[in-house]
Amino acid sequence: MIVAIDGPAGSGKGTVAKIISNKLGLVNLDTGVAYRCVAVKVLDNNLEIDDEVEIPKLLDNMNIEFKKENDIEKVFLNGIDVTERIRTKEVTNIVSEVSRIVPLRIRVTDLLRKMAEGKDVVMEGRDITTYVFPNAEIKIYLDAKIEERAKRRYKENIEKGIEMSYEEVLENVIRRDKNDKNKKVGALKIADDAIVVDTTEKTISQVADEVEKIIYSRK
Repeated sequence: MIVAIDGPAGSGKGTVAKIISNKLGLVNLDTGVAYRCVAVKVLDNNLEIDDEVEIPKLLDNMNIEFKKENDIEKVFLNGIDVTERIRTKEVTNIVSEVSRIVPLRIRVTDLLRKMAEGKDVVMEGRDITTYVFPNAEIKIYLDAKIEERAKRRYKENIEKGIEMSYEEVLENVIRRDKNDKNKKVGALKIADDAIVVDTTEKTISQVADEVEKIIYSRK
């Protein structure tokens, strides 16, 4: 079974996917992590963020692992814990542009499909229901007003010690929305058969409960 969750930045899809995976025993695959790991390598190798030749090649020497340590989900890139680094301001500022590269998206999509083979998974991202898994049994699109999404990201940054003003965060979210909706491959859009959940006025627990009900009703 594949539960596919799409939605823009700050809509709550990452947190909801983690809650659902823990509660229902599904494998949680965060597609954004793959692109963030690539962004880390782009920075480490001083590549231009629009280099369509060299950036896809980075995957040749990348091993991404998801591990749980003391009930905390961590991300390892080539054996190094990058859980905190992939959420830094430097990575966040370039990940949307990097993910626009078509050859890279094709390779990452193939990687994600292989990772999901033979498993019951919940996968979240911006093109999961439309491009990565268009035949997913359950499709959900989480959304919220852009100001609310920016507030959530701003609060997350404060909790993680990332220095960014609310205005910077809002500008970043607006830019990411524009980039994500205008990608040549895997653009952010609502699948015809997806159930849309507006999370603006809801707590994360309320959203998770609603998503769980949708899964059981479809299952």
